[in-house]
Amino acid sequence: MRFSANSVWASKAGRQKGMEEHMSMEHGYLREAYDVAVVGAGHAGCEAALAAARLGLETIIFTVSVDSIALMPCNPNIGGSSKGHLVREIDALGGEMGINIDKTFIQSKMLNKSKGPAVHSLRAQADKADYSMEMRRTLQNTKHLTIRQAEVSEILTENDLLNIDLIKNNTEYDTFETDDTSETGNDATGQNPVLDRAQIAAVRTVSGAVYCCKAVVLCTGTYLRARCLTGEMITYTGPNGLMAANHLTDSLVSHGIEMLRFKTGTPARIDRNSIDFSKMEEQKGDERIVPFSFTTNPDDVQIDQVSCWLTYTNERTHEIIRNNLDRSPIYAGIIEGTGPRYCPSIEDKVVKFADKNRHQIFLEPEGIHTNEMYVGGMSSSLPEDVQYEMYRTLPGLEHAKIVRNAYAIEYDCINPNQLDASLEFKKIRGLFSGGQFNGSSGYEEAACQGLIAGINAAMEIFGREPVILDRSEAYIGVLIDDLVTKENKEPYRMMTSRAEYRLLLRQDNADLRLTKKGYEIGLISKERYDAVCKKEERIEEELSRIAKVRIGAGKEVQALLEAYGSIPLNTGVSLAELIRRPELDYDKLAPIDPGRPEIPADVAEQVNILIKYDGYITRQMKQVEHYKKLEKKKIPEGFDYDQVPSLRIEARQKLKLYRPVSIGQASRISGVSPADISVLLVYMEQMRRRQV
Repeated sequence: MRFSANSVWASKAGRQKGMEEHMSMEHGYLREAYDVAVVGAGHAGCEAALAAARLGLETIIFTVSVDSIALMPCNPNIGGSSKGHLVREIDALGGEMGINIDKTFIQSKMLNKSKGPAVHSLRAQADKADYSMEMRRTLQNTKHLTIRQAEVSEILTENDLLNIDLIKNNTEYDTFETDDTSETGNDATGQNPVLDRAQIAAVRTVSGAVYCCKAVVLCTGTYLRARCLTGEMITYTGPNGLMAANHLTDSLVSHGIEMLRFKTGTPARIDRNSIDFSKMEEQKGDERIVPFSFTTNPDDVQIDQVSCWLTYTNERTHEIIRNNLDRSPIYAGIIEGTGPRYCPSIEDKVVKFADKNRHQIFLEPEGIHTNEMYVGGMSSSLPEDVQYEMYRTLPGLEHAKIVRNAYAIEYDCINPNQLDASLEFKKIRGLFSGGQFNGSSGYEEAACQGLIAGINAAMEIFGREPVILDRSEAYIGVLIDDLVTKENKEPYRMMTSRAEYRLLLRQDNADLRLTKKGYEIGLISKERYDAVCKKEERIEEELSRIAKVRIGAGKEVQALLEAYGSIPLNTGVSLAELIRRPELDYDKLAPIDPGRPEIPADVAEQVNILIKYDGYITRQMKQVEHYKKLEKKKIPEGFDYDQVPSLRIEARQKLKLYRPVSIGQASRISGVSPADISVLLVYMEQMRRRQV
């Protein structure tokens, strides 16, 4: 049944009429009350705040600078390999990223078109300033959403609030019950334990203001105790020189949260007027632009696009880098954090791929209102003078003028094994997190986590089950499952190879996979949901029709086959058989299919893919059936692994650390073997029989 957010709080005791916020001054503190507080207004924070507010919850989002909302401090694009899948899934669930980039892109391209549909990925160059401004406009005009420029310095649990005497009674703030039990109501011994779990109650800013809330979503990105490094120069700031958030880490540690130190980086920005594009290869966008959002009319996004440009490093570039490695913070031992393996700095590329005599470098415009060009593929933390020297060895950049230096940035984040699959902290109820704070990298990875964290913060407040996407449902499910079950020693990046069922999880069918979930959550309208249901019907109708169509070996058919270099027919075949030929497809066979109805392009696309890849899809669906069986075998909350005989010590330690919710999730934890899973299954079955 679809959820309606509007009536849930009508009968909530102690809640003011009209969801009005509480504001008071007690003991020298400003105090306000909201349902959800989101800390950070990057790509994760924006999605989290919009989700909660659109579900009718009074939501406040904190940012160190209102001007940095949805900031793109690194690459000026959205999407790309596997990341395009995430954006489509965000859109299908009711998120904003796809809609926002459709409004603000300046070039669009479908990647991997020469390969199968499973790896087709949309990528769009953004106008960075417009993207940020448009997202800010969306937040400002969303009901129930308040934007606050302030640094959050502490999270406060109920006990913290009681200790500072900010709550005198429960008339202004409804506390949660803390005697939560598992779904079965029993732990491994058959008892109903009171879980030792704190409850979030508020956040406090550096000014001392306290914001009481039912749930908090931490989306701090790369700002926690951030420092930027360019050679010997170190500045204690966040990205783009923005203020770092230097206080929250201590509060998190005091609440038992384990922190990590990660690193990322960004290349220099070059003045467009100093570039000789005649020495570079022009990279144009697609002739026919495909939008990210399923709600965007394709005809509305056919714009004049800007070009990107391709150049290459050379041996001279590499020599300069090698000669100055001792001045690189990465190799001088100054940087503490671990960097992303799949997005290395140019220093790392030169050292780790010493056999390569050149690397691709893309010059990408940062927008139509600026002359700044992003030097994609050449992030660095080398000193300023070395940066000038190495950049000017590239064809076309001989006279380059740097507008902004490249730099590395270090920041605090969490070990994500402290989270449930709902992105809620295991130790603190009502505290969620998303984005780079969870040890991931990338705007798209951040946004999808923020969306899920925001949704689940709302679900907790409403007393509903959390929204958890599994690995067979979405790339989002793969990403979150990887974060919470695997040891992440470096910033996590989504890749198509991480998805076992990627032929089912294509970007083209994200609406068919996830719109129903978005509707049930309450973020997708009835009109949009009905349209997807109608699309499903039309696909099934056309597949059914095609299954009955026979194609003879007449002259018209043979001529068409010859035109596409296809083997002629000796006898009649089904239309589906012809569609499966590599050189043919659904659209090409239209002239010899007179009974074909007029159907939308997106329906025809699905019909073509489902017929061409029918055998592979069927095989993966059988694999999913087996996977689902293990996912349905739930492990009771509070399960005592010490009581399981024959379980190896390493497996016991890992299972107690990660606290998997199902046998399927347990099987994906590093250090838990198939034999351990078998032992666990036998013990759980014995336990079930004793309880009957």
